[in-house]
Amino acid sequence: MSHDLFLAAREAMAKCHAPYSKFPVGAALRTEDGRVFSGCNIEVASYPEGWCAETTALGHYIMGGGGKITEIAVVAERMDRITPCGGCRQRLAEFADANTKLFLCDQTGVVETVTMGQMLPYGFEGGILR
Repeated sequence: MSHDLFLAAREAMAKCHAPYSKFPVGAALRTEDGRVFSGCNIEVASYPEGWCAETTALGHYIMGGGGKITEIAVVAERMDRITPCGGCRQRLAEFADANTKLFLCDQTGVVETVTMGQMLPYGFEGGILR
């Protein structure tokens, strides 16, 4: 099932708006009920303002009703095995858990699978704010 998530991330990457960095990124996430939400990075003239592909995917996910995230895929046009930036790791951790699979991709598919816990071992937990 990871390859279809890679394809969704790659399709999203093709729609990115990165005129300043020229660094297209795509991300896709799957919920436990099988829904897939994808996103691309979007840059604006006040670069480096804008938002990452993972943030766009999370926006679609929230607007689509949320749910438990079970898998995430990230792909970049110019970098194999890209990982979410620090901010996106924290954003994803808000809706995923330490065991959520994170697929790191090259241009042909998944090349490595890690967990969110490996990517963000000491993430800030929002539960303490409740």
